[in-house]
Amino acid sequence: MTDSSGTSPRGWRQRGLVFAKGFCMGSADVVPGVSGGTMALILGIYQQFLEAIRSFDYAWLQGLLQFDWRTAVGRPHFGFVIPLLLGIFAALLFFTRVVPLPYLIDHYPAPVYGFFFGLISGSIVILVRQFDHAMADWLALVAATLAGLWLFNLVPAETPDSAWFIFISGALAISAMLLPGISGSFILLMLKKYSTVFAAIGSFNLTVLIPFILGALAGLIAFSRALVWLLRHYYQTTLAAIIGLLTASLWVIWPYQSRVYEQVAGKEKLIMTTPVWPQTWSGYELLALGLAVVGVALVLLLEWLARPRQDAE
Repeated sequence: MTDSSGTSPRGWRQRGLVFAKGFCMGSADVVPGVSGGTMALILGIYQQFLEAIRSFDYAWLQGLLQFDWRTAVGRPHFGFVIPLLLGIFAALLFFTRVVPLPYLIDHYPAPVYGFFFGLISGSIVILVRQFDHAMADWLALVAATLAGLWLFNLVPAETPDSAWFIFISGALAISAMLLPGISGSFILLMLKKYSTVFAAIGSFNLTVLIPFILGALAGLIAFSRALVWLLRHYYQTTLAAIIGLLTASLWVIWPYQSRVYEQVAGKEKLIMTTPVWPQTWSGYELLALGLAVVGVALVLLLEWLARPRQDAE
């Protein structure tokens, strides 16, 4: 039996590992300000994730429409996509039905954000080790960091509610989710469409949901291909820009924040945060700091454990 069949022990182990990584990505998507793209990068499957999205291309669509099942079934990376999506979906169910992560975020935000702050900080350390440190790449890193800080400090602007702008909002939000360091929900906040979209989900308003979903699909198809092309042809510069965006995202993920909430579809939703320094260091603040240290240590440990396997291969 070959590994690609998925029936060998190694094949099942690989799919189980992808499922676990999908679970981690889904867990990150539950946390406002953290994107699944960030978690994919931390877990070492970012480029594979983009390639899997890219595998649903025109040739696949043509095979599907022509009932060419060999192309329709064989071309996409289903061996990766299916366990990944199952893991993401399992995490969304687990952290909304079993362990209420949104409740923990609302009532104990500093420890939750502290842990993710540590994960992102640790991933930055690992990525910097892969960095060539050429001058052009340093400029890309600085430019991406400044652009990210500018974006995260934008004041939400008034925008139209027409279908064309909802379409654009969907495309930009999904594109942001693919970029490590930027969350799609944050882009919706900046475009003043966060409340609109979540209210539409709650009321099943198709006049908003249809253009938003179409825009998200268009953004997913176009932007994933652009990122794959950049990683293939300008890997170091793209890596530098990703490090810059991750560095800027620490502004939003900093565990000690002044948070502003708004009622959306009958529920409180986080709409704005401002980093602050704790005035006191009680057990709550120290717990957040401790979880940040745990997050850094966990990422560095995972990277260290993966090294012998990579060297052996």
